[in-house]
Amino acid sequence: MKIALVHDYLIQYGGAERVLECFTEIFPHAHIYTIVYDKDVMHGVFENKKIHTSFLQKFPLAKKRHRLFPMLMPSAIEQFDFSKYDVVLSDSSSYAKGIITGPETTHICYMHTPMRYAWDDCQKYTDDFGFPKFIKRTIPFFMNFVRIWDSVSAERVDKFIANSNFVAKRISKYYRKKSRVINPPVAVDNFYVENNSEKRGSYFLMVGRLIAYKRHDIVIEAFNRLGLSLKIIGRGPEMKRLQKMAKSNIEFLGRVDDASLPKYYANCKAFIFPQEEDFGIVAIEAMASGRPLIAYRGGDIAEHMEEGKIGIFFEKQRAGDVVTAVKKFRSEDFDGNYIRSKSLKFDREIFKKKIKEFVENNI
Repeated sequence: MKIALVHDYLIQYGGAERVLECFTEIFPHAHIYTIVYDKDVMHGVFENKKIHTSFLQKFPLAKKRHRLFPMLMPSAIEQFDFSKYDVVLSDSSSYAKGIITGPETTHICYMHTPMRYAWDDCQKYTDDFGFPKFIKRTIPFFMNFVRIWDSVSAERVDKFIANSNFVAKRISKYYRKKSRVINPPVAVDNFYVENNSEKRGSYFLMVGRLIAYKRHDIVIEAFNRLGLSLKIIGRGPEMKRLQKMAKSNIEFLGRVDDASLPKYYANCKAFIFPQEEDFGIVAIEAMASGRPLIAYRGGDIAEHMEEGKIGIFFEKQRAGDVVTAVKKFRSEDFDGNYIRSKSLKFDREIFKKKIKEFVENNI
């Protein structure tokens, strides 16, 4: 069986790239096809893999501002030739699923989400990513083309895998396709439970890219009112704005290396998760560290969090709701070892086994 892997863009290392990394461990000789690749930001991951890029790789702004080129993305992903492969396994939240394969090649798509900025609020997308005004005015006109292309390209996929039940519902709604749910991999063995409460700190924790939909803003506003210690791990385009909002009880740690990250998780009072996510890997990492969640009741986390045993939900993405939930929270109400036990089903090896079996059973 000759297999190729397809990924939207390799320009950051996040949850989608962890999925691709597992794919390369299952199929170590597979070539990777992607629209653009920035070696400098991948921290050595995929360095020894054969990576094929599109014509956009040569565009000066493509690596840093790929969202400026939505009209060129369909052509970029369609240019690749997969005629020599028996199977193509794509993982996609935008364009990778749109590859063209012949009748002799099986295309299996692991979907992180249907293209959000095509099917969700277009105006919200332009606001979140801070486009100049003249670009904001033009985006609605060409998004019709992107939606049509996205819908048509979904017909090219032979089998869909959804990364969560939440995404499976979106695939059904927008593409009218069935999918098998296989949750993303989490390196649960990298995290541990600190059972000695005297060693734990008095801070609350957030982890993730500093972008608008993650809703760091409402948590910062809440902790400005509460005066409690909050540590924020991550970088992104929202950092300067969020730092200006924050009072001295809120600390921005930037990027933390993989060796240090588990300690921050294990020693926090609770993990704050205010966003709607298609899955939410950082929340599962917090669970693997035995720490309770204070989470917005939206997205897929509601599938995995038992209220009162794993954490506390709040109902609206508002600072006041975060304040109420934090005041309600009592760390002694939660058993760290029980919380961790609920994260183990997301182990990387379990994920790899499920993906391998799915591919072998569908060729």
